[in-house]
Amino acid sequence: MNKPFLSFDDQINYLQNEKNLTIPDKEYTLKTLKQIGYFGLIGGYKNPFKNPTTKKYKDGTTFDEIVDLYKFDENLRELFFKYIMIIERNIRSLLSYYFTEKHGQQQNCYLDEKNYYRNKDTKELIVRLDNLANKNNDYDYINHQRVKYGNVLLWVVVCALPLGSLSKFYGCLTPDLKVKISKNFDKVNEKQLEQYLSVITKFRNVCAHNERLFSYQTKNAIPNTALHEKLNIPKKGTEYIYGKRDLFSLVVSFRYLLSNEDFKKFQLNLNKIINHYLKNARSLTETSLYSYMGFPINWKKITSLKK
Repeated sequence: MNKPFLSFDDQINYLQNEKNLTIPDKEYTLKTLKQIGYFGLIGGYKNPFKNPTTKKYKDGTTFDEIVDLYKFDENLRELFFKYIMIIERNIRSLLSYYFTEKHGQQQNCYLDEKNYYRNKDTKELIVRLDNLANKNNDYDYINHQRVKYGNVLLWVVVCALPLGSLSKFYGCLTPDLKVKISKNFDKVNEKQLEQYLSVITKFRNVCAHNERLFSYQTKNAIPNTALHEKLNIPKKGTEYIYGKRDLFSLVVSFRYLLSNEDFKKFQLNLNKIINHYLKNARSLTETSLYSYMGFPINWKKITSLKK
């Protein structure tokens, strides 16, 4: 049975009287619930503050602490999304360049199934490219190419593809093109790049849709890397405990797919966001936060370690 509808005032009373949450400022709480929503805020960020036995909040937990965690996660999403976009732009450029270099710049080249390694995504990809090149009117730059030249170049049409579609495009390429693209990234082969892109796509969607990021985990994993070993990340069976499906796996992916300069800027800002949150956090310790995020305690060494 679904939970009953509660007014904003009822939500506040429920949190305070039934769930043991301290509400220092009811007016602020009401305003925040209206802005974010009960499910997005409480449903998404309550777990670190709950007593696992009673299912209520730990004594002394305040509404403000949940909001602070939400805002911390919001800052994380903004930062990670910025650098995912850098990778997306790079993949878009490399993919269109090497495909056109091999097959030519006529649009019938990227609409020809013979120019791909056929898998479950190939037909769907071609249908999408055909729709963008010949039917869709949402993009002025594509319309201009279609009307003026009667040929929409691949490096134009891929600008309308998000990372998920670019990842599938890469997966549909013939092995020689995958190798050419992967060689642009140090210590990354074609299979590993496919794994990275698949995982990064999941995190991109979380960021784009304003979902909870700090504790998110994907079903698929990035490859084992030299960084996992050099950070002495423990294993459970054959899989590393951290850095495979969690947020730290995205940090590892960035280390391999971003330039050294971009990664250093990213890590500097990530460190600032984490330190700012921990400075004011009452209930969540550094160790506990890292555990939710999948970060090893020595994660800051990642920049100085060789890949």
